[in-house]
Amino acid sequence: MKAVELYQSAVHRLKDAHIEDAEIEASILLGHLLHLSRARIFLHTEELPAPILHSFEQHLRRRLAREPLSYILEEQEFWSLPFYVNRDVLIPRPETEILLEMVLQVLKGEGRSPCSVLDMGTGSGIIAIILALSLPQSFVASLDISFAAQAVARKNAERHGVLGRVSFINSDWLEGIRLAPLFDLVVTNPPYVAHETLDDLQPEVSLFEPRLALDGGRKGMEEICRFAGDLSVVLKPGGLFFMEIGFDQAPLVMDLFSSFSEFDGLTVYEDYAGLPRIFHARRL
Repeated sequence: MKAVELYQSAVHRLKDAHIEDAEIEASILLGHLLHLSRARIFLHTEELPAPILHSFEQHLRRRLAREPLSYILEEQEFWSLPFYVNRDVLIPRPETEILLEMVLQVLKGEGRSPCSVLDMGTGSGIIAIILALSLPQSFVASLDISFAAQAVARKNAERHGVLGRVSFINSDWLEGIRLAPLFDLVVTNPPYVAHETLDDLQPEVSLFEPRLALDGGRKGMEEICRFAGDLSVVLKPGGLFFMEIGFDQAPLVMDLFSSFSEFDGLTVYEDYAGLPRIFHARRL
């Protein structure tokens, strides 16, 4: 079988399974195995060897079972960089790029140059690594309760050359952190999906992505409430806090942080769809 024939067969099977963007996904899967761009797949006229056909069929069956493409390929692009991912971590999403954009925009606008940064719930390490790359004068602490997730984050930090400036802390939120004003900047993308809506998510998410990193409890606020009260203790005076939130959580998060006298400048920024997405506060 030739590449174009295999591609066409895969497109039909993906469409029959009601998977969107079947043409793109089929070309990505085949291009990954052949180490070819999408355009060059159609120029490949040789018969494909049996090992390639076997590997492609294995990959395609996983996708037909709704396993995300990123887990099959063990890679996801984020911030125009490749990151290793597996089922121990969430697949990086564009909303988190907006979180980082807002962090860097505010820091630049205020002329800040943070020396100590904490990324809480690091997952694949994208936040810690991008901040380490973007703030070369900073040292970043990367915190996660999952040893398996930290292994992924460490692998990505090494891949992108910042392993020496990122420390990895295994902790259930701030329980493993000395409660002292240590950080100029704290950033987090916590579990914020409401527990009661988890089963309504796409099967790619509900069946494959780690619930530990998704399940925010009732109204998606339980995990946020667990660490919110200690944030003012670990932030230096004037320190900044940024958090990705659910599109419907802005009133709940604003009410929560309004109850803490240690914070001011409470702000919610919208994403590109006009939905509330990034919460920001300053430690007095």
